[in-house]
Amino acid sequence: METGIDTAEEKALVKQRFKQLKCCVLIPTYNNARTIERVILTTLEYCDEVIVINDGCTDGTAIILEKYPQLIVVTHPVNKGKGMGLRNGFKKAAELGFDYAISIDSDGQHFPKDFIGFLNKVQEVPGSLIIGARNMTVENVPNKSTFGNKFSNFWFWLETGISLPDTQSGYRLYPVQRLKKIWLFTTKFELEIEVIVKAAWRGIPVLSIPVSVYYAPQGERVSHFKPSVDSTRISFLNTYLVILAALFWRPVMLVRQMTLKNFKKVWKEEVIAARESAFSKAASVGVGLFFGIVPIWGLQFALAILAAVYFKLNKVIVGLTAQISVPPMIPLIVYASVKTGEYVLGQEVHLSFSKAINVETALNIGKIYFLGATVLSVVAGVAGFILTWLLLKLFGYKPTITNGTED
Repeated sequence: METGIDTAEEKALVKQRFKQLKCCVLIPTYNNARTIERVILTTLEYCDEVIVINDGCTDGTAIILEKYPQLIVVTHPVNKGKGMGLRNGFKKAAELGFDYAISIDSDGQHFPKDFIGFLNKVQEVPGSLIIGARNMTVENVPNKSTFGNKFSNFWFWLETGISLPDTQSGYRLYPVQRLKKIWLFTTKFELEIEVIVKAAWRGIPVLSIPVSVYYAPQGERVSHFKPSVDSTRISFLNTYLVILAALFWRPVMLVRQMTLKNFKKVWKEEVIAARESAFSKAASVGVGLFFGIVPIWGLQFALAILAAVYFKLNKVIVGLTAQISVPPMIPLIVYASVKTGEYVLGQEVHLSFSKAINVETALNIGKIYFLGATVLSVVAGVAGFILTWLLLKLFGYKPTITNGTED
C-alpha cells in the first residue's frame, strides 16, 4: 500500500498530525534485537512520541533502547506476554495525556508509512479502534496464519455481529482514554482479541484499513507465538466471550442500535425486504423462536445465529425472534415450560415454601422443566413458522428475487 509520504517535509507534516490528534506509537517487544532498531528508526521518522515496552528482553534490546533517549521506555523485569505489554502501554499513554496509540510490531512486519492511513481514519471517525488489515496473499505468509485469521474473524463476528477482514493484525490504533473504562484480564496474544470484542460491546467503532505487510522467509522469521498453548488460551477466551455475548452483550448491542431511525432502516431492509421467499422468512421466525425457548441457556443466541448461517436464513429475523427469552419474558417461558412438562408427563409440581426442597424434588422439577421447555420450543417454532407463512401468503407477499426455495 503506497502512501506517497517520502520527503522530510511530508514526514514532518505527519508528525504534526500525531501531535494534533494526541496520538503516540506503542512498540511492544520481546527478544527482537535483530529488527527493533530498524523499526524504531523508521517510526521516529513519522512520530516523535514513541513508547517502547521492553517485555523482559534477554537479548541486546535494552542496549539498543539506551541509544535513543527520546524514547519512553516501559520495562518489565521478566517477560509477561504481549497482552500485558500492550495493557501497560495503554496505561502509560493515557497517563501521558494521549488520546490514541498506534501499536506496531517490533519484528519489521509492518511499515510506519501506513501511519497516515490510521490518522486519516480516526479523524474521519473519532474515538474508534482501527485495525490494519493485512494482505494475506503476499509472499511467505504461513498457511496456518491465513486459516487462523479466518477462524478469528468468524468468532469476532459471532461475538459482536461485526465483520472484519483481519482481526489478528497487531498493527492497530487504540483509543486509550476510552479503553480505561474496559476491564481487560488476559496477558498473552489473546489480549488482542479480548480488547476488540469488549470495545465493540462498549459501543466503540471497530474499523479496519488496508496496510502493507512483510513476512520474512521461514528461516529468518522470529515468532513467540506457541501454537498449542496460545491457541488453547484463545479458544477458552472465545468460549467465554461467546457465552457473555449470548447472555448479555449481543442483546444489549441490538437494543443500543435500535434508535427509531435505525429500527426503521433494519425493519425495511432486513425484515420485510422482498428478497427471500415466504418459506425462508417463516423458517427464520420458527428457528428463532425454537432457539429462544430451548433450554440451553447461555448458548441460545449464538446457536440461533449459527443455524441461520448454516441454513442460509435471515439472520436479523432469527436474532430478533430468539430474543423472546429476554429477562422480562423469562418467568413466563419458565412457567409455560413447567406446565408443558406437567402435561407431557402427567405430573404436577407441588412446591411448599414452608419446607426445604430436597435433591430428589429438585431433580424432578428440573426434569419436568427441561422436557417441557424442549417440547414448547418445538411447538413454538412450528407454530411461528406456520403462522408467519400463512400471514405472508394472506397479504400477498412475493419475493422480488427468489433464493431457490419454492413457496
